[in-house]
Amino acid sequence: MKIVRTLALALAALVCACSPAKQEAETPRADGGKVVRFATDWRAQAEHGGFYQALATGEYAKRGLDVRILQGGPGVNVPQLLAAGQVEMGMGSNSFIVLNLAQENVPVKAVAAFMQKDPQVLIAHPDQGVESIADLKGRPILLSDASVNAFWVWLKAKYGFTDDQVRKYAFSPAPFLADKRIAQQGYVTSEPYTLEKEGGIQPKVMLLADAGYPSYATMVLATDELIAEDPETVKAFVEASAAGWRDYLYGDPRPGDALILKDNPEMTQDVLDQAREKLKSYGIVDGGDTAAIGRMTDARWAEFFQMAATEGVYPPDMDYKKAYTLQFAQ
Repeated sequence: MKIVRTLALALAALVCACSPAKQEAETPRADGGKVVRFATDWRAQAEHGGFYQALATGEYAKRGLDVRILQGGPGVNVPQLLAAGQVEMGMGSNSFIVLNLAQENVPVKAVAAFMQKDPQVLIAHPDQGVESIADLKGRPILLSDASVNAFWVWLKAKYGFTDDQVRKYAFSPAPFLADKRIAQQGYVTSEPYTLEKEGGIQPKVMLLADAGYPSYATMVLATDELIAEDPETVKAFVEASAAGWRDYLYGDPRPGDALILKDNPEMTQDVLDQAREKLKSYGIVDGGDTAAIGRMTDARWAEFFQMAATEGVYPPDMDYKKAYTLQFAQ
């Protein structure tokens, strides 16, 4: 099975060294701060809270960085922005994205993982006899195209799910609410709350990571060129982001929230508050196999690659270690 390549990165070769965007980024500000443009994978939200907190509280600035967060959204391809030299760093949503880059020989690596647990969940109605993920075998499940080519691979391998269960997910709660037998995908920090508010139900929520799904999430990506030529900038960004995440979760999140609400006026404080609490209660940022914020391990990457390669996603002899470096987040 092949992952759909949304990257087209090999075509956007990393030869933009002379682009105006890159030259601007390499020009220090008057106060000496190194400009770092950081592209996120979606509109500003609590799932990006640590980065906004680090910006709001000066964690980046105190390390000599002038960080500019560029929020994502529909049609924004973070790897392409990196490949074209339009940003210095970007966000990788899951481990498949990073390994796809490695398979395409794109010189970009994950340098830190700020979600030790992927927040992906499967959601079912509370009165349908579904107590675990295994109980969903044979039931229709609403999935996006991207999910079919990502965590669905793991679900089929682990639970024997089949492709005829898949129904198209259009990011609306309506089909789920209309049919009690249907399950759907979601983020633990998002869709369950929406279903509670709009449907008046307490859905059954099953976090894939707690059932063994080994993907990292919210990774920081950097080009091989930046890692080689300016490792101090990468190190400073990772350290400041870790401090920001710690403060956002366990300190006063209001500075970060204020910037999130400014960037994304459609966001609301109640959504931010509940998402932050779930990030803590589920151990999304500092749970899993390590309590160190941002950390990655060879063992975890090996486990993920072995799972994906066994299912035919990647060739078994692929050099998956070129997808990441532990130089900055051990």
